[in-house]
Amino acid sequence: MLIRITLEYDGTAYSGWQVQAGQDSIQARIEDALKRIFAEPIRVHGAGRTDAGVHARGQVAAFRPPRAFAPADLMRALNALLPSDIAVINASSAQESFDPRRDARSRRYEYRVLNQRSRSALECRYSWLVLDPLDLCAMNETAAVFLGEHDFASMRSLGSDEQTTVRRVLASEWHREGTLLTYRVEATAFLRHMVRTMVAAMVDAGRGAATPQQIAELVLSRNRALAPAPAPACGLYLMEVNY
Repeated sequence: MLIRITLEYDGTAYSGWQVQAGQDSIQARIEDALKRIFAEPIRVHGAGRTDAGVHARGQVAAFRPPRAFAPADLMRALNALLPSDIAVINASSAQESFDPRRDARSRRYEYRVLNQRSRSALECRYSWLVLDPLDLCAMNETAAVFLGEHDFASMRSLGSDEQTTVRRVLASEWHREGTLLTYRVEATAFLRHMVRTMVAAMVDAGRGAATPQQIAELVLSRNRALAPAPAPACGLYLMEVNY
């Protein structure tokens, strides 16, 4: 029996999704809760390895319990044991062959920028505060540069071990609601730090420090050294994994 769960979490206090020695991670917390339920270790496999400080509203994971357990009951048991900043929002049985990462057809992320002249005590953990005025039209012109299939080598973190850096972006657009700017992006897959580096480049365009054409040339260069540092992790959310 394979169980599929959907999770939301505030990533502020964690080293990311993946188990790491000596670090507190989302995966480790879920596995610890399952060990308390079943009295034996159970490995949990996630759809995406979100980095330290990154949040999720629709992370998908799967695991194989050692005995039959109704998904709804298991969801309640996990939520009783998990900390308040991690929640299972759905649980169901899955086909034995289901793989949360390899079976995903696309992933959708959001990045939130708070564009105002003063900081916010309530938003500081959940958005990137940018004090300079931002031109949303320039940012959307730049967002369009990323649509389609491109080699995103210039947008990934150095030291990444992906076999190919070609990715297909299906949606890329900014929206404004008051002082909050939200970037919505969907792709078949992402490289490590790809979204955050894209956001940093688009914010440069919004500030007038770069043009959409210059960002297009940056993508073509495949040179990570020419790209800006990634935007802070606090503004990034894994929203949905599509199968």
